[in-house]
Amino acid sequence: MDLMNLLFSFNGRINRAKYWIAFLIWMIAWCVALGVMFGSSLFYLAIGLMVLIGILALVSGIAVGIKRLHDRDKSGWWLLVFYLLPAILQQIGPHAGPIGFVFSIAGFAISVWMIVELGCLRGTIGPNKYGPDPLAATAPQAA
Repeated sequence: MDLMNLLFSFNGRINRAKYWIAFLIWMIAWCVALGVMFGSSLFYLAIGLMVLIGILALVSGIAVGIKRLHDRDKSGWWLLVFYLLPAILQQIGPHAGPIGFVFSIAGFAISVWMIVELGCLRGTIGPNKYGPDPLAATAPQAA
């Protein structure tokens, strides 16, 4: 699987290792962009670079997340639960009075669940409706 396919394709399945490789790629990109921003006199150009990396990382995060969910034999729509619900609950928490901490804890719990689901649990063994097992050994081709 080439790098562009890993980061920006929405089809197929990827294993945990490729998920973490994509995560590492974007962390390195953010660090480089921050280094450029703080080490450059071209502040607005650096801000533009940060915005560009942010947009690319968002699209890539959705694509990589969908492929990991596919590997777990789940619909990509689960990303709405993993990405949006914690943000909504975190916004409700401070305005919910004495029980606001419950919303905050629930948002945190969903975020932890996302990390476990996408980054820690093995995918479906063998093919599923989203494609072949990315960890399956390929049979040697006859010459």
